[in-house]
Amino acid sequence: MKNVTDLLKSKAQRQMVTVKPEDTVLDAIKLLAKEDVGAAVVVSGGQLVGIFSERDYTRKIVLKGRHSETTRVEEIMTANVICVTPRTKTRDCMALMSEKNIRHLPVVDEGRVVGMVSIRDIVTDIIADQDFTISQLEQYISGQ
Repeated sequence: MKNVTDLLKSKAQRQMVTVKPEDTVLDAIKLLAKEDVGAAVVVSGGQLVGIFSERDYTRKIVLKGRHSETTRVEEIMTANVICVTPRTKTRDCMALMSEKNIRHLPVVDEGRVVGMVSIRDIVTDIIADQDFTISQLEQYISGQ
């Protein structure tokens, strides 16, 4: 079973998407769209201070009639961020995401954000792991 470090290494190499608390929500949403991701870590002074997601946007801007041009990310971001470490097992990530009803987990190592994993990353990894196990069992059973 992989840990988050292995998962991050196997992901397509792309820069982690970050925004600042003082950015407008409109700028943050444009960045999410440009990078084709569902969430960004919010960083201030090199420290993780929150996470901003499409879910934050829809529930705290669109549904409440606020304006994304004038609202700052820090006003609607999720400040109490649930994080994992590089040593966390992927199955533990899945359990945490299911339990907390979240789709993104920042990966923090010694106080520094080193990446982010999504529910898609986790599911893809678990399916690949299961496919490998099935293949090995089929070979064993057939005597190959």
